[in-house]
Amino acid sequence: MRIVYLNGEYVPENEAKISIFDRGFLFADGVYEVTTVVDGKLIGFDGHINRLQRSLDELKISFDVDTAKMLAIHRELVERNNLQEGMIYLQITRGNPGDRDFAFPPEDTPVTIVLFTQTKQVVGTAVETKGLKVVTVEDLRWGRRDIKTVQLLYPSLAKMEAKSRGADDAWLVQDGQVTEGTSNNAYIVKDGTIITRNLSNDILHGITRGSVLECARSLQMKVEERPFSPQEAYEADEAFATSASGFTNPIIEIDGHTVGTGKPGPVGDKLRSLYLEENMKAAV
Repeated sequence: MRIVYLNGEYVPENEAKISIFDRGFLFADGVYEVTTVVDGKLIGFDGHINRLQRSLDELKISFDVDTAKMLAIHRELVERNNLQEGMIYLQITRGNPGDRDFAFPPEDTPVTIVLFTQTKQVVGTAVETKGLKVVTVEDLRWGRRDIKTVQLLYPSLAKMEAKSRGADDAWLVQDGQVTEGTSNNAYIVKDGTIITRNLSNDILHGITRGSVLECARSLQMKVEERPFSPQEAYEADEAFATSASGFTNPIIEIDGHTVGTGKPGPVGDKLRSLYLEENMKAAV
């Protein structure tokens, strides 16, 4: 039985209970993070915790994250669930005010904190050698995608549309330009240059994105942070996506157009190897 963390207690998953009045349930009024575990160690933990605090602050959820305490909770969950490879999901909501009301509850209302593990292969997956197919879908999300909220219905709808069209995932498009994937940041490679959308409220400020771009610059690869169109993507030499659980996943087809050779490209492969090497050194 999986052990989860709920508001200060470690309990079997079937005993974890949250009020129907919790604002996470009623209003999607909460934020989350997902930290990858490889060989029982956490990758990019500090970056995820720093972004968690930023998301809380942007939503004016009154909670100061204690990094040391949160690390201890993550490590305890890894130990109790014997997690060697997978993820730890962390969610904090504005809590349970005791009734439903659009107005925020008093600031001293306790937040709800939930963490749970997911066992999943993240290293040496079939995607690394096979690649993914994506389709483009109009981006109809709200305007603050830089906040990692639990409002994930539209990305779910977009992912299901992609599956109905015979693809693995969707890249979202706004004003004729790709923003990002449903749960990842999007990249193309043309003539040796890596192109990915610049940071703004339009995309999530990916922790893996930042680390992968650092790797690219350390390899003296040219990087352009700017929007790109689906047409540019069709004509790219290579494409890939980054996420905490996918690292760098190759994209081999976009809207039925074969990208490059139709196989995972060398730039994404090289970045994936260096990302894993560097981040495993810093894993906790």
